[in-house]
Amino acid sequence: MAKFPGGPIRIPTDLPADPPEIQLADAMLAAGINPPSNIVIDGNLHRFSTKGRSRDNSGWYVAFPDEPVAGRFGCWRDQIDVVFRADIGRKLSPAEEMRLIARQAEAKARRDEERKRKAEVAAETVADIWAGAIAASADHPYLKRKGIQSHGARATGDGRLIVPLFSEDGSLSSLQYIGDEKRYHSGAVTRGCSWTLGDLDGGTIFVAEGFATAATIREVANRPVVIAYSANNLPDVVRQLRERHGAQQDIVIVADNDASGVGRNKADEAAAKHGARIVMPPDLGDANDYHLAGKDLHGLLFPPVDDWLVPADDFSKQPAPIKWMVKRWIQSDALIMVHGPSGGGKTFLVLDMVLSIASRGAIAEWHGHKVRHGPVVYLAGEGHHGLRGRIAAWKQRHDVRSLDMWLSRHGLDLNTAAGYQKTADAIRALSVTPSAIVVDTLHRFLDGDENSAQDTKTMLDACGALIQEFNCTVILVHHTGVSAEAQHRARGSSAWKGALDIEISVVPGDVIEVVQRKSKDAELADPIFASLDRVEIAGWFDEDGEKVASAVLMPSDGPEIVQQETSALARHRKTFERAWWSGHAQISDGGRPYVAKEDLREKLLEDGNAESTVRQMMKPSVTNKLIGSLINSEQITPESGGWVVIDGVWASALVLAKKGSG
Repeated sequence: MAKFPGGPIRIPTDLPADPPEIQLADAMLAAGINPPSNIVIDGNLHRFSTKGRSRDNSGWYVAFPDEPVAGRFGCWRDQIDVVFRADIGRKLSPAEEMRLIARQAEAKARRDEERKRKAEVAAETVADIWAGAIAASADHPYLKRKGIQSHGARATGDGRLIVPLFSEDGSLSSLQYIGDEKRYHSGAVTRGCSWTLGDLDGGTIFVAEGFATAATIREVANRPVVIAYSANNLPDVVRQLRERHGAQQDIVIVADNDASGVGRNKADEAAAKHGARIVMPPDLGDANDYHLAGKDLHGLLFPPVDDWLVPADDFSKQPAPIKWMVKRWIQSDALIMVHGPSGGGKTFLVLDMVLSIASRGAIAEWHGHKVRHGPVVYLAGEGHHGLRGRIAAWKQRHDVRSLDMWLSRHGLDLNTAAGYQKTADAIRALSVTPSAIVVDTLHRFLDGDENSAQDTKTMLDACGALIQEFNCTVILVHHTGVSAEAQHRARGSSAWKGALDIEISVVPGDVIEVVQRKSKDAELADPIFASLDRVEIAGWFDEDGEKVASAVLMPSDGPEIVQQETSALARHRKTFERAWWSGHAQISDGGRPYVAKEDLREKLLEDGNAESTVRQMMKPSVTNKLIGSLINSEQITPESGGWVVIDGVWASALVLAKKGSG
């Protein structure tokens, strides 16, 4: 390196940044707020108009003159709150980062203090204004233009219509003034506020955005209507109604059909979070516009009853055969779970199944089972690099050129309103409707705890909504527990198993065993066996120029001991084993695995069998069922209110497995 006076030349790494005032104004514009013409950075709260109106001061900001400049800004009317920090063209030191966090917290405190002060003053003022206002007459220009009655609305001295906003505790919080434009009382709290037209008598409750819309619905439907006043308020208002009136209350959101889609999006969010039905005019506009156009608003609010309930005689006349995408393994319009230990091959199995489905007719059978083709959406939460190679290797191994399949770029919380909305919107935007949606793995898409019944329910609800909207199958890929007893069931809440149509277990080994644990609408399929074949991917090389390889699941012969058994007997042994593990893997005085009758009965009922079926399965005289088959083949024998395993190889394997799990 050439030397220069003073040492080698250093290329500056700091980049010039705009002044903080300009950066703050740009951030406001990016958040949808028109910034003030003059920004003062002095640590005080400043208010300004976001709409360019002289009496509008709903915009606010606080910025501290430290380096870097930091603070917050927002708009009280539009419920915007944004944290701000200026870019100084370099990475901050730890001390600067700590000071930045402190300043942002201080800005929030000043904003909250100012907002509380304004709200207290505003609440006293609106109470006086409301008390002194006169009842609106029926010939008020706004009421006549909208074709509605007053419903208790009042008027100001200058002729504007005013309507109240009540907080969740029932106190008057703000007023909306309706004249040439709609305005809320400055400084008053509007979030979570509403007004109800009519009495809440236990029947259907409608929820609408604006006063005119609500008044129209009230007059047409003769049902109570709650005014949320804005689309953003819908989730809070519906939450309040649900908490106040319970899970069985019928709540219907009448969404505005606005060009931006905000009305429908917020209605969807409220419905997904708190449970509600949604109706929306098919034309742009709200329910009042729809009614004034001469359309049938009553028919929109009360759609004809569909054929959800049908007579049993009609229902049973024509058999409804099961539709399969993979015969006996992947049922249409179903919830399916594939589980196995980490690294056991469950993703290879699911990929092999759904890639066959998505192969556009190139694959006719999967392990001897007929395949019906269709589009697939694969929600991949992890391992995208490896997944890319696995798909490429599968296509090469099976000589498949094109797939009807789409993959997500990352995971998300599917059981939240935002996560479900993003997923559903992305699927709706496709040119086709998927036949199957894969969620791999479950914990990467679950917000909460897989052991929690409540969190499990929200995830099952999200899966059910996908199945209903897209008429598809949802396949969940999940882990098993770590203990030997847990290797045959999915990790987490027992609610998972109860909700499944089909449950598939992947048992790892040199030869992978794929076992169907549950098939609600059909007999259990025989187990299949497979192994992973190495495939070098043509044209793929790593950074050292070496060929890249992956693996593909291929059919294989099962272990010799399993091949010697009939498939029915193998299933009976597996069921007996699972009952043994769930009964705490008891060992008799003679050192043999022992299953009590009550433990077996509970396990069979847990598997979804009817009481009458369980009785048949436990009768020793019924030789083609569980206990009769095992006794007849000299696998078990009765002992002390249960049975012990007398097959030497099987008994030794179970005893060793228990010792290994301990």
